Amino acid sequence: MTAVRALLADGRVALVRRLTPADTEAVRLLHQELPERDTYLRFFTIRPPRLGAFAEHLTAEDARHATLGAYVDGVLTGVATYEVVADPEEAEVALAVDHRQQAHGVGTLLLEHLGSLARARGVRRFVADVLAENAGMLRVFHDFGLPCRVESSGPEIHLVLPLDPDDCYLDTVTDREVRADVASLTRLLRPRSVAVVGAGRAAGTVGHAILQRLIEAGFTGQLAAVNPHAAEIAGIRCYGSLLELPAVPDLVMVAVPAAAVPSVLGDCAARRVPAVVVITSGITGDEKLHGEVLKAVRGGGFRMVGPNCLGVVNTDPRIRLDASFSDRPSRAGDIGVVTQSGGAGIALADQLSAAGLGVSTMVSTGDKYDVSGNDMLRWWECDEATRVAVLYLESFGNPRKFSRLARRLARHKPVVALRTGTSEVARRAAASHTAASATPAVTRDALYRQAGVIAVDTLTELTATVAVLSKQSVPRGLRTMVLTNAGGGGVLAADACAVAGLHLQPPSSTLRAILGHSLPATASLGNPIDTTAAVPAATFARCLRAAMDDVEVDAVVVITVPTALGDPSADIAQAVAKARAGGRETPVVAVDLTQRENLRLLGDTVPSFAEPAVAVSALAHAAHYGQWLRRSPGRVPALPDIDVTAARALVDSFLTEHSDGWLPAPEVTKLLRCFGIPVLDIIPAIDEDDAVAAFRTLGGPVALKAVAQGLLHKSAGGGVALDIADEPSLRVQARLMRDRFGADLLGYLVQPMASPGRELLVGVVGDASFGPLVVFGLGGTDTDVIDKRVTCLVPVTDTDSHDLLQSFPAPKALAGIDVGAVRDTVLRVGRLAELLPEVVEMDLNPLIAYETGCVVADARILLRPVARTDAALRALRA
Repeated sequence: MTAVRALLADGRVALVRRLTPADTEAVRLLHQELPERDTYLRFFTIRPPRLGAFAEHLTAEDARHATLGAYVDGVLTGVATYEVVADPEEAEVALAVDHRQQAHGVGTLLLEHLGSLARARGVRRFVADVLAENAGMLRVFHDFGLPCRVESSGPEIHLVLPLDPDDCYLDTVTDREVRADVASLTRLLRPRSVAVVGAGRAAGTVGHAILQRLIEAGFTGQLAAVNPHAAEIAGIRCYGSLLELPAVPDLVMVAVPAAAVPSVLGDCAARRVPAVVVITSGITGDEKLHGEVLKAVRGGGFRMVGPNCLGVVNTDPRIRLDASFSDRPSRAGDIGVVTQSGGAGIALADQLSAAGLGVSTMVSTGDKYDVSGNDMLRWWECDEATRVAVLYLESFGNPRKFSRLARRLARHKPVVALRTGTSEVARRAAASHTAASATPAVTRDALYRQAGVIAVDTLTELTATVAVLSKQSVPRGLRTMVLTNAGGGGVLAADACAVAGLHLQPPSSTLRAILGHSLPATASLGNPIDTTAAVPAATFARCLRAAMDDVEVDAVVVITVPTALGDPSADIAQAVAKARAGGRETPVVAVDLTQRENLRLLGDTVPSFAEPAVAVSALAHAAHYGQWLRRSPGRVPALPDIDVTAARALVDSFLTEHSDGWLPAPEVTKLLRCFGIPVLDIIPAIDEDDAVAAFRTLGGPVALKAVAQGLLHKSAGGGVALDIADEPSLRVQARLMRDRFGADLLGYLVQPMASPGRELLVGVVGDASFGPLVVFGLGGTDTDVIDKRVTCLVPVTDTDSHDLLQSFPAPKALAGIDVGAVRDTVLRVGRLAELLPEVVEMDLNPLIAYETGCVVADARILLRPVARTDAALRALRA
């Protein structure tokens, strides 16, 4: 493994790496300096072994053992080692941590990384003998997150720790990661002191603007400036360098020329500054500077935002941190924002402010060498000041970790993302139909959908959605009532509801009775409810409260225009407040057809829009998010009849002989059966006589398929003959294929004919970052109808497989078939893709579904060696 930066429980950065002979002396010193009691607990004696030889053994290169070390501020603080003794799937594990660094999570962090390394080498369980009085080590094992077993007790306890991660383990690791990340970001977002390096004396420079904004925002901590050519700037004392500051600042803002950034970061490391924001651009495109800055981050022990960023903001009145150079101060509010684009951050903050909304925290990650969107998802999970999270992400460093973090946060707070890159129309050049579906936008949207992230396409749509989520409750369902005093506006809203998937249903009898008593005979009591333009504002408000009181109404869209009798919009906020006081939380969005602003707040609570379509779209996002909240999170089910060992051996055997390639058809069948996927028998034949022999084995009718060089899509290439009922016909078709393909013909495949049924496609396409994507759609002659496909990232849960088929855009194609059998096949394909990442493309086409059961009639699998990564492992970006 390569060295990685990771966080300890107190937020400090540790460097975790394999130890080598160069670390022998550091290992010896660590063990030598253990207190007597720690020595006894580690070695079961107060007299340790010969530490020189012991350290040499730990750091020696050996396939049967591995040792990891954790360095903090350049000092070795912990060592974890495993050693295989007899059974290659079992290893003895031991830990030693500097007594001054205990209780900070060093041992747990090392054990996580050691377990990941051991799994990659085929070790399936750790064992350890621990003294019963060693409460600290017992707690490390029992709190680790995996089901630790005690197999003997007494003065020495024998522990067995299986290494196969499950959801419980992943949740436990994420819990630790959240706590550590929040601790590490506290100095960044809640600093007690800030130093601006590169603060110019004159206005017009970025450094000067940042210092001025900090002053104007009323930062509650200590401020300092670093400028060797000034004694003070804007009343703030200046120092010649960071090294001259009398106290170490919590946060350093860096706004110096690009060439000077590595030197400043070196000073930050020397002073052990905990948090840095590098505003400077021009680093990432310069290979030398890029390398120097990355090296400084990796060895500096600090968290860093940037480079090439706008800055950071925390509007908490106890902090009042605005360390940015945006065009105006950020308005305080409950919306957390993380953006890769500084320009997008400025535009979004301005739009929110214009609508009466504000931010709790905003971080512009820029080129995100370290702090990323994943860090902010962890921060907001624990930040009571943030109600809604907003993301503008142009790339994902660890999409699988993002999915888990976003899913956790979205269970408590809405997460809204502005989509980028959707306009990309070029599809990946690939031989399989499945890969042709998997554009980056499709994969990203699957990630958002499964994680409960609300994806929008424009800043206007984002601001509107955030306003609804910030100021209104999440709808209980999709049943929407449109109330208007302008019939035309109601029609526009009704059309928008139909497009957005909101349900308009007639008012209940109770609501109709209330409305009939209040409204003139000319009013329309359907849905939309048209009160007519003649009703006064008070009557309109009573109708609104009645709609909110109705248990069959999940949300209300109010469309108004002012008339000579009054402006109904004037009483909307008061009507909603009265309903809230009575315990009704039904969300309400308003539309004022004469409103000049795109969005404003009525009474600081009800979002009011200028366009019905915008209001309805925002409400629909909230309603569909509510649906996601109500669905079961799901689990990856335990599927019977799966032989991972045999499947792994088959894949490894093929890749040992080939660098990559399409798996031969007989091996495809074997691999699918390893995962319990129903597939037709197949018999390979090298020539015509072999094909006849296969026919006699299978009986008729059969399908004959050519195996030819470069022939992947056999039907389209003329390499398939169906319904062959006798031997003479088989010989005729075999000869036709021989004539067609000539020297490229390698042989034949003979299969029994499958009964006619609904032809579907289930496929997989791998992605090095996002992981495998499962694709489901129409198969056979309808394969190329790409808009009739749905996708899902692995791991595929039971809920995911249900949603996949429920959201299928051609539901009539699934009528009359065994949906349960198809769903089971999707789950098994997802499990195959999850456990065998070397399957980079797979087509099951067609998967023929019947009233009872389903079967794969043809399949292709492309194998390629991949670098195995542990997406759950705690590690920082740089």
